[in-house]
Amino acid sequence: MTQQLVEPDTHEVHRSDAPESTGLAAWLSRFVRGLAPQDWMITVYFGLVMLALAFGSGPGRPECMRKVVIDVTLFMIGLALTRGGIIRHGSLANSLAYRFTVFLSVFLSYFQLRDILPAVSSRALDAQILNFDLTVFGFEPSLSWDKFVNPHTTEWFAFFYFGYFFILIAHVFPMMLAARDRDRLAHFSMGIFMVFCIGHLVYMIVPGYGPYRHLAGQFQNELDGGLFWALVKATVEAGGAQKDIFPSLHTAAPSYFAMFSFIHRRAFPFKYTWPIMAFIAFQIICATMFLRWHYMIDIVAGLSLAATAAFGSKKIVEWEKARRERAKVPPIFEPLEWRKAIGADSSRSC
Repeated sequence: MTQQLVEPDTHEVHRSDAPESTGLAAWLSRFVRGLAPQDWMITVYFGLVMLALAFGSGPGRPECMRKVVIDVTLFMIGLALTRGGIIRHGSLANSLAYRFTVFLSVFLSYFQLRDILPAVSSRALDAQILNFDLTVFGFEPSLSWDKFVNPHTTEWFAFFYFGYFFILIAHVFPMMLAARDRDRLAHFSMGIFMVFCIGHLVYMIVPGYGPYRHLAGQFQNELDGGLFWALVKATVEAGGAQKDIFPSLHTAAPSYFAMFSFIHRRAFPFKYTWPIMAFIAFQIICATMFLRWHYMIDIVAGLSLAATAAFGSKKIVEWEKARRERAKVPPIFEPLEWRKAIGADSSRSC
C-alpha cells in the first residue's frame, strides 16, 4: 500500500524581495506569521492536555505533566528552528526538521495516553455508553455478534485490526517523505492531526474500557485465534491506552485515509488505492466491534471525526494557502528535494 507521490509541484514559493528586519521583535513577527493552522492546533492540543492534568483527579499526574512538558519543549524548539527560519526556509534540513517536529510530537503522545488518561480521571463511562447504544441503536454489536465468534472469524478480523498500524505507516511516511504536491500534503497533514488531536482530547472527556471488560460475563464464546489474534492482544497489552474508546481511532484513521484517497482519486496512486482502502477501513471498523474493543457509538463518533477531518481540513488549507500568499510567507510544506541535496553534497565533496 505504500503510496509514492511523484506529481510535479507547479506552485511558486512566495517570498518577499524586501530585506528582512532584524531583532527579536521582527523575528517573533515572522515566526507568528509563519505558523500554520496545524501548528496552532497542536499547540492548543498540548495546552489542553496539560490543563486536563493540572485539574485531573487520578494518580500520577506530576509524572505525566513532566512528560508532556518535554513534548511541548521539543515541539516548540522544532517550530522555532523551522518556522522561525533559524534553519533556512526551503532547505532540506528545514523541511525534514519541520516534518519530524509535527508528526512525531503528536503520534508519540499516543503512547503516553496509557498513563495520562487514568491520571486525568479515574472514572469510566462504559455503563452510560452501553445504555446509549441499547436506547438509540437497539443492540450492541459485540453481544449480537458473539454467536459468530470462532477461531476463523477471530483471526480474520484480528488480521485487519493489527493491519491498522501498517496502514498508518503506509500513508504517513510516504506522504511525509515523498509527497511532491505540497497542497495535497498540507491537506493530508491537517486532517490527520485533526483526527488524532481531537480524538486524544475526547478520550479524556469520555473515558471507558470497552465491551471486552465491561461485558466480560455476558459473552458465550471466547475469542481465540492464531498468529494475528496473539499479536493484537500483545500489542494492546503492551502499548494500548486502555481507556481510549470514544471516539474509535481505529475507525477514524482508516476512514480518513479512505476519504482522503477518494477526494484525490484523480491523482496517482489514489485512483487505484481508494477502493482498496475503503474495503480495508470497513473490515477494521467491523473488527473493532467483533473483537469487543468498541461500542457502536464509538464507531459513529469515529466516522464523524474522519469526515470532519477529511472535508474540513481541505477548506482550512485552501484558506491558509491564500493567507500565506498575501502575507508572502513560505508555504506550509515544501517538497523534499532529495536529488538536489544529494547533488549539492556531491559537488562540494569534489
